[in-house]
Amino acid sequence: MGTWWHCVFLQLLWGEAFQNHFEPAVYVCAKCGYGLFSSRSKYEHSSPWPAFTETIHDDSVAKQPERNQLDAFKVSCGKCGPGLGHEFLNDGPKRGQSRF
Repeated sequence: MGTWWHCVFLQLLWGEAFQNHFEPAVYVCAKCGYGLFSSRSKYEHSSPWPAFTETIHDDSVAKQPERNQLDAFKVSCGKCGPGLGHEFLNDGPKRGQSRF
């Protein structure tokens, strides 16, 4: 088995440091270290942020409906609450998959 990276999910003003990182990794909350996403669900997307189809745990993220967008949720760490971005329904690489 290869080396696994422990990547901190952190948004930066000029882009995300792990957008083009495709080595085996677990992406964790920058504040509490809780597991959010795995590189197994990561895929290339035109967004400047990393894109994932699913979370590691059922409680990895908390979701709140986005006010003016029926197909999106605001997403935050399921353990400690900092905002992580959005989940866009039916915007994943395969039909019916979400994009985080």
